[in-house]
Amino acid sequence: MRTGKLSKHVALALVMSVTLGLMGAATAEAQETRIAAVNSDRILRESAAAKAAQSKLELEFSKRDKALQDMAARLKTMSDAMDKNGATMAPADRAAKQRDLSQLDQDFQRKQREFREDLNQRRNEELAAVLDKANKVIKQIAEAQHYDLIVQEAVYVSPRIDITDQVLKALAANQASLSTNPASSSN
Repeated sequence: MRTGKLSKHVALALVMSVTLGLMGAATAEAQETRIAAVNSDRILRESAAAKAAQSKLELEFSKRDKALQDMAARLKTMSDAMDKNGATMAPADRAAKQRDLSQLDQDFQRKQREFREDLNQRRNEELAAVLDKANKVIKQIAEAQHYDLIVQEAVYVSPRIDITDQVLKALAANQASLSTNPASSSN
């Protein structure tokens, strides 16, 4: 008899939990989950902030790039002269020219490597700043439009939930307001 009462209690508890579970599912269904997606690559390619960062980097590194191009041209000229006149030079002159050419080549390789490292570091800094601005805009959009989740990386994103254009417009508006009011850009 005891097992019968226990079975009734277990059955009653099971029915109650299923009922409560179904009510919870209905409540969750009533509160629609809002999901959106943003294409970070497009933000880094097309946003006004990214384009401004690229222009800033080009301006910042243009002198060093020009100096490297001049050094490469000088190296090529010296190498061509060595190839053309090396056979007719005195051995001591040829050895001195080869030493100079080798030294210039080593210097060029070192400066080129330093240039690439510095450029990559600055590019990463600028892109991180762009992404930081984008993330702030995305958070503002999420709060204003009551999104529950916004993802930035996905295998597939339906155009219906893609808000990249909206983020780009908001970033452009922020960039324009910073351009017209430079005092507000000091973070």
